[in-house]
Amino acid sequence: MKESLESSANSVEEATNQALDQLGATRDQVKVTVLSGGKKGILGFGSEMARVRVELIDPSGDQPADIAGIAKGILEELLGKMDLEASVEILPQTARTEEEEAPIGFSVRGDDLGILIGRRGQTLSSLQFLLRLMVGHQTKAWVPINIDVEDYKLRRADKLEALALRLAEQVSARRTPFTLEPMLPYERRIIHLALADHPTVTTESVGEGESRKVVIRPKR
Repeated sequence: MKESLESSANSVEEATNQALDQLGATRDQVKVTVLSGGKKGILGFGSEMARVRVELIDPSGDQPADIAGIAKGILEELLGKMDLEASVEILPQTARTEEEEAPIGFSVRGDDLGILIGRRGQTLSSLQFLLRLMVGHQTKAWVPINIDVEDYKLRRADKLEALALRLAEQVSARRTPFTLEPMLPYERRIIHLALADHPTVTTESVGEGESRKVVIRPKR
């Protein structure tokens, strides 16, 4: 996974959002350096694109050696307070989804855990964010953490990759763009990666916040 990259667009905000999509990260996980604010020029002449460098914040440093164990304990306590009977397993790096390739990952298993996933995975995303905050508060360091429940994210990744390829063929045949539904950052990254080397289509993210979505366009 890339730890930093440079991005160019019509504005600093657009260039930053493009880089975040490619990194599969959110604003609180990166450092943004504005290389050029860009300029509009006159009648289209002399204009310059805005350029930024976006770097993932190094999650290492002075962290406890058993940071995964601390996070596991907090997660188990949260699940217990929700009266959910579930087991928590620390995942090896190779068993995780494309979501950020976080250094710490957990698999949660049990009965009737749909409440942890929620609509379009929103509840799971909130649980993951809450765990990061709690671990960060205890360790005084920002720690990327990935949580999957009953392999939801793995199944979702497979479905999104298949969807991306199917829509790419449709866009190629019809020569018209297709806009997908709003997605979480890691889901948009799956679409971008699935079509990164496609010969006839390209992808971009549009919109802001929770309304941000991927558009698949035919290459010119």
